[in-house]
Amino acid sequence: MIKLAAFDLDGTIGETIPMCIKAFKQAVSPYAGHVLSEREIVQTFGLNEAGMIKMVAGEKWQEALHDFYPIYERMHEECPKPYEGICELIKTLRAAGILVALITGKGEKSCMITLEKFGMQNLFCSIKTGSEDKPNKAEAITELLHFYQLKEEEFCYVGDTVSDVAACRKAGVACLSAAWSAGADVAALKEANPSKVFSSVKDLLHFLC
Repeated sequence: MIKLAAFDLDGTIGETIPMCIKAFKQAVSPYAGHVLSEREIVQTFGLNEAGMIKMVAGEKWQEALHDFYPIYERMHEECPKPYEGICELIKTLRAAGILVALITGKGEKSCMITLEKFGMQNLFCSIKTGSEDKPNKAEAITELLHFYQLKEEEFCYVGDTVSDVAACRKAGVACLSAAWSAGADVAALKEANPSKVFSSVKDLLHFLC
């Protein structure tokens, strides 16, 4: 029986990834010395924004980070709402007595900007954000297991990437793959996580509830 469900943010709760890439390109390219390609930006994913920017801006990373946040907040107008049904799913889980947490690779500041834009800042029992040094979702999962004194089988994580599946395996918990993002690699998710890939929020709701 699931007692805690943790969610990823970008690509799982909202279609924020295209906006994130555009904001990163606009804010950081002047400090990188060239216009960053989408591939260069995506290769930094898994770290928080400070770690991402350090990878491409070098010594000027602090100035780039300072410029990033207002651009990110302004561009959030392109993604003003979470995916349809996500808030209802979380509220249904909570009403059933299931704890709901957030584990994201984003930094704390960008995470809170997004949650406030979505009106979701008060929906989670715990919010774990990313590290600038290395992907840390497996460690965040382990911390929640220990804090809430849960067994691995009482925990699930909802994420949209193959790396989320790997992090869950490392932590010993189930990963439920969100494949409702426009950019989801459905084939890769099905190969990495067979029988646990969900094409809609409604499908996941039916599975969990």
